[in-house]
Amino acid sequence: MSTTPPDDDGIGIFADDQAADGAPATPRRAKRRRWPKRLLISFIVLVAVVVAAGGLYALSLDHSVSSNLKRADNLPPDSPTAAGESPRPSKASTDKSLNFVLMGSDSRDAKNIQDNARSDTLMIVHLDADRKAVYIISFPRDMYVDIPAHGKNKINAAYAFGGPQLTVSTLEQLTGVRMDHVAQVDFEGFINLTNTLGGVTIDNSYAFSSHGFTYPKGKITIQGQKALWFVRERHSLPNGDLDRAANQRKVVQAIMAKGLSGGTLTNPLKFNSFVSGVAEDVTVDNSLTDSDIRNLALSLRMTPSDIKQIQAPISGFSSVAGIGDVDVVDQAKMAVLAKDLKHDKLAAYLKKYPK
Repeated sequence: MSTTPPDDDGIGIFADDQAADGAPATPRRAKRRRWPKRLLISFIVLVAVVVAAGGLYALSLDHSVSSNLKRADNLPPDSPTAAGESPRPSKASTDKSLNFVLMGSDSRDAKNIQDNARSDTLMIVHLDADRKAVYIISFPRDMYVDIPAHGKNKINAAYAFGGPQLTVSTLEQLTGVRMDHVAQVDFEGFINLTNTLGGVTIDNSYAFSSHGFTYPKGKITIQGQKALWFVRERHSLPNGDLDRAANQRKVVQAIMAKGLSGGTLTNPLKFNSFVSGVAEDVTVDNSLTDSDIRNLALSLRMTPSDIKQIQAPISGFSSVAGIGDVDVVDQAKMAVLAKDLKHDKLAAYLKKYPK
């Protein structure tokens, strides 16, 4: 009895051999068995399209950063310590945490931060070693600290005396922790990212008004000029500069959280616009390459709830002749903060000092 030759799958073309009346069987089963091949090919094509689209999306994001981000030769941390100052704090080779110094200005004309006499926004953004949390530590502009080679003064005077280099030296001396990178931020432009994100929601601690805008206590959503005056205002707040620094942290945290939220990440146009907006308003040191930024972004394992806020500790207020009103550093708490920052243990600091 003759057998039918197998097809490519080794399955008979006529699996039913012949019908009872001797007529050749129809190849219906063969058609059914070929569908898995067609589905597999379609799936492979679909995967290829998705991968290609993902690659184009990644390239687009990469271009958004590289074409908008600015770099400056005069920014630390290459060698921020000036002649005659103490050596920079060391950092263990095994320490994979990162410290970014963010310097910004709330100047009404913030097109070039370096033209402003003082930096009105000063923060350390600490990324822990496993990239599962980020801590925003703000230093109020009126903190009374030792500025290397210039004696004690308000911390924002460091920028006036020696620009970004002296500002980083001041922070490194205050904390005993080495700073890895520096970013100068056009704060007004950065706050305008709230428009790109469709507004951000924050928990406002005190009801106040500023320049025609009202900010009730509790959960409020702000964007654009309303967000900008929210982070600028200090005279209407009970704790002045401290409350303004807290509001700046809140808005930065809200922008970062919404930028990393699912609603933004899953919207390529919105996320690309967000990335471009961040890059346009930031100038970084030359040692922070596009490759570093890409690898850092890919290493993040955090959610919006993993972005934490810390206020550099203050024990009270005072007035110093020739300097004015100042915020007095809480030396005991600052020692703990410095130790936990150095050893990547800021979660422990927040647990001990939740506010």
